[in-house]
Amino acid sequence: MTLRLILTRHAKSAWDNPFHTDHERPLNARGREAAPRIGRWLAARGYLPQQALVSDAARTRETWALLSAELPELPPGRFVSALYHASPEVMLKTLHTAEAGAVIMIGHNPGIAALAERLVAKPPAHDGFLRYPTCATLVADFDAPDWSSIREGRGVVRDFTVPRELE
Repeated sequence: MTLRLILTRHAKSAWDNPFHTDHERPLNARGREAAPRIGRWLAARGYLPQQALVSDAARTRETWALLSAELPELPPGRFVSALYHASPEVMLKTLHTAEAGAVIMIGHNPGIAALAERLVAKPPAHDGFLRYPTCATLVADFDAPDWSSIREGRGVVRDFTVPRELE
């Protein structure tokens, strides 16, 4: 069985309100433009998630809201506090709980970049992959019976993009 993972870093967030905690920071204008671009890109290419695992931070929730508004159908989403600034190990453990065949996970650096690098057998030939800038998105497939069987170095990259390359 082929499982598909869409791994997205949150869009660009605002730092202009000193009263916001890091967890409360919303997206800035650039981020509010980037997230829908990624949603349109996913929809146009047929990379349609069936389940969402999203950090419960404001900027990841907002990224998901704007991105998912561009999809033909809204898949069920789960906001996971453990994904807030999670290590790759915690992110992988969370992924192991996924139930759908195509899952989008939205999180934070440096964990998301490290997870992406660890999961794929061969990284994409893209200069942004190791940096994993805001709203960078990887699409990778795994030949596995279920998400709990996913292991590092087994993912096949199908696509990778960053918002500035779109539109």
